[in-house]
Amino acid sequence: MDRVLPEAAHAPINAAIDFVYSYGPAAEKTVVLVPAFVTAYVESLAEATGFDSETINYTLGLFACYPLGIIMNMLPYGKIKHAFSFLLGAFLLQFTIGKQWVHQMITSLICYAMFVLLPPKLSKTIVPIFLMTYVTLGHLHRMYINYLGYDLDFTGPQMVITIKLYAMAYNLYDGHLISQGKEDRAAKKCAPWAIAKVPGIIEYLGYTFSFATILAGPAYEYKTYANACDGSLLYNSDGKPKGKIPSQIWPTLRAFLVSVIAMGLFVVGTGKFPLLDPSDPQNATPVVLTAEFLARPWIQRYLYQWVALFFIRQKYYFAWKNAEGANNIWYAGFEGFDEKGNVKGWEAASNVRIVDFETAPNVKTLSAMWNMKTANWLSRYVYIRTGGSLTATYGLSAFWHGFYPGYYMFFLSVPILTFCERVGRKKLTPRFATSGSKWSPWGIVTMLSTSFVVEYMVAAFQLLSYDWAVANWKSHLFFGHILCFVFYGALSNLPTPKKKEV
Repeated sequence: MDRVLPEAAHAPINAAIDFVYSYGPAAEKTVVLVPAFVTAYVESLAEATGFDSETINYTLGLFACYPLGIIMNMLPYGKIKHAFSFLLGAFLLQFTIGKQWVHQMITSLICYAMFVLLPPKLSKTIVPIFLMTYVTLGHLHRMYINYLGYDLDFTGPQMVITIKLYAMAYNLYDGHLISQGKEDRAAKKCAPWAIAKVPGIIEYLGYTFSFATILAGPAYEYKTYANACDGSLLYNSDGKPKGKIPSQIWPTLRAFLVSVIAMGLFVVGTGKFPLLDPSDPQNATPVVLTAEFLARPWIQRYLYQWVALFFIRQKYYFAWKNAEGANNIWYAGFEGFDEKGNVKGWEAASNVRIVDFETAPNVKTLSAMWNMKTANWLSRYVYIRTGGSLTATYGLSAFWHGFYPGYYMFFLSVPILTFCERVGRKKLTPRFATSGSKWSPWGIVTMLSTSFVVEYMVAAFQLLSYDWAVANWKSHLFFGHILCFVFYGALSNLPTPKKKEV
């Protein structure tokens, strides 16, 4: 950061950080839920395994959600479930990030006060601004004190809470509009998640700190959580089941097994195909930018990068599938029944469809299958609220992720590919598509071309640094961007096929 910021800026920034840090001792006193013997055990386990205690804490925290989920499922419906969800979520935060958990507590209480005191029309604007400002300051602080570092801090859970409460602000606004009988296109589309009134404080904190979502998401809607806690997901008001209640064992076990496999693939795969230098990922030249690596033939380098990025994705699959299973245990991942009493499915807590993502024939599908609850948030509360602005949607997504240049280089490149897909769908698909299947010859072409270009662009997201990202794109002769511009220019001049030609 020294080369980015002028020297005069460091003094006030350091003074502001020192001021916040001065409250550290007070925050430390709030860490009361984690027994000393648990901390001592984790430290000894970290020493024995060679992993750092942060990694051990986070991994154990994710797996702890399974026994906690079993208990949650056994508890009676009502406030006791909400209280359990809150207290155990707070425990997991204290266990994984220590005193930094106060950031989530502060954020939640301030937002709750705004929900109670402000009219929905005002809170749906002020709450998102407050949340984005808070998470922005967290990202900037992390970059300032540990540029390109990967230390576990409060920003991860803060990102989850940002989505939850940002969405809740609009849920309350939509509920207000619907209760007033006012016509609003966005509110009508999001009516299934609208909230008629501000939840009680216990219910609110139970959702905000939910143990099954606080560490890795998914940040699903408040109604999804509330319906699982009050029993309305499974039972009618007369206490009778809405349908034949399915067993949660296989949906839980399936997600758990996938998460374990993904964890193994990540550990083994990134060890054999590292993108960054394993000895010093923060400072050393990334593996894919070393002189020795760049001396290899281009196709070999690109295939290596493709494989390396595939294995990096496994850490996300591990965390999200692990959380999916932990939610399915107590039916928070169950979608409920249709009007005829048939089971809808188990997608309420699903955050990724791995096969669909890996074989996506276009960016739209790719985005919809990856970090699905975040995609829902961006679609429901950014995209449709800004008149379908891709710039606003990708821009806010980049802000939410942080401020490393690589994020913006990737997110600002995606619309270029999106524009290419739109013109390709209009000019080429009618000529070459023989069926609607993505496994048709044309479907396979779109699948491979999407993966080919996206893997080039997304490297910037993982490399983070502007210099590293540009160097990586340069090593591939900027082919992804050049192909997009040539493709768009050429197809823009191609006649659109008439219906009789299809």
